[in-house]
Amino acid sequence: MARTEFYNDPSAPKPNRLVVAASAVVTDDAGRILLQRRTDNGLYALPGGTMDLGESLPGTAIREVQEETGLVIEITGLVGTYTDPRHVIAYSDGEVRQQFNVCFTARVVGGELRISGESTDLRFVAPDDIEALPMHHTQQLRLQHFLEHRATPYLG
Repeated sequence: MARTEFYNDPSAPKPNRLVVAASAVVTDDAGRILLQRRTDNGLYALPGGTMDLGESLPGTAIREVQEETGLVIEITGLVGTYTDPRHVIAYSDGEVRQQFNVCFTARVVGGELRISGESTDLRFVAPDDIEALPMHHTQQLRLQHFLEHRATPYLG
């Protein structure tokens, strides 16, 4: 299913669904950040996805990272909440989301890195190399907030 992201675009379709999701900034011992290249839009992003009924948001991040990357993680903190209504995600099946994302920090505690059907590339990227990757600016914002080592989470 194809995915198109819009930001502050008056021609964007109107949302027909609010989706609660979690993502994670997973780092390795060298301080590099785990990114995946998504199959649905070809852009690099943090691993994450939609919360299921009966699940907590941290549990969602743990499950999604394992499903998408093969890695088992432990949540270590909170980057922030991302609920900007100007960020709209349209899918080829007609769903148009206003996403509600809670972004966590995490570390690897097990598993083996493997590509899933949701990505074409997985890699740990040094912070200085992130800017060169094709990425939607809302993902860049989460990474920027993480790299700022904020005393309090971003609330937006």
